[in-house]
Amino acid sequence: MNKPRAANEVYRLPPSLFGARCKACWFTVGLLVLVLVVASFWSLDLQWAQFFSAEAAASMGRFVGEFFPPDTSPAFLHKVAVAAWETLAMSAVGTLLAAMAGLALALPAARLHAGDAARARAPTRLLLNALRSVPELVWAALLLISAGLGPLAGTLALALHTSGVLGRLFAEAVENAPPGPAEALRAQGVGHGRVFLYATLPQVLPQLMSYTLYRWENNIRAAAVLGVVGAGGLGQLLAFHMGLFHMPKTATVLGAMLLLVAIVDAASLGARRWMTR
Repeated sequence: MNKPRAANEVYRLPPSLFGARCKACWFTVGLLVLVLVVASFWSLDLQWAQFFSAEAAASMGRFVGEFFPPDTSPAFLHKVAVAAWETLAMSAVGTLLAAMAGLALALPAARLHAGDAARARAPTRLLLNALRSVPELVWAALLLISAGLGPLAGTLALALHTSGVLGRLFAEAVENAPPGPAEALRAQGVGHGRVFLYATLPQVLPQLMSYTLYRWENNIRAAAVLGVVGAGGLGQLLAFHMGLFHMPKTATVLGAMLLLVAIVDAASLGARRWMTR
């Protein structure tokens, strides 16, 4: 039984993070960071004078001027629209597959309650780390061997990498869910699956949807780049015309990329705001 505090007992606050006792520590850390930054700039051997020279500015101006005017012929705009739709489809399908796989992997990767042994937690988290540690471009290059050129390889590459990202985020959300409703159902003898469906999932579902929409924003950018390795969409069109120095056509493809990313970002932001109202 805890003893009651005396009336004149002084309540002591924890020491300040930046108190006098830590000043030497923070000074040492700051000095080390400064040394590392200076060493990084020195080791990179950056040619600042050449970068800001008048000759470099003139060369960049000539290069940018070659992009104008963009190619707006109906035939090419139709080709760009088809590639943009392909890029959008790749990102949407890849994200949907990743969300389903991430949720399936999040359950064994999370400790659902205090008494949960969670024997599969460590190996599942290792699998999630492996999936997300390989960039989308590398996944696409590997999958081109089996899936061939086209959007299938890009879609699978997005799905594999994003599964590792969403699986880890979903697992953290499940572990941090308020345990009260789940414990109440578990005390009544309800099974683990029904406890998750009726107690845990309703609490974390808005967070899971927010994570999924945010990753869709990222995947639309990644899908636009995956075409560089032959995975279809706007990226493949960009790599083709830039490689042949068709700068007006390249400008049109870049404009389509910017427009597509802006539309998806706005739609995703609106959906996330609607869910959190």
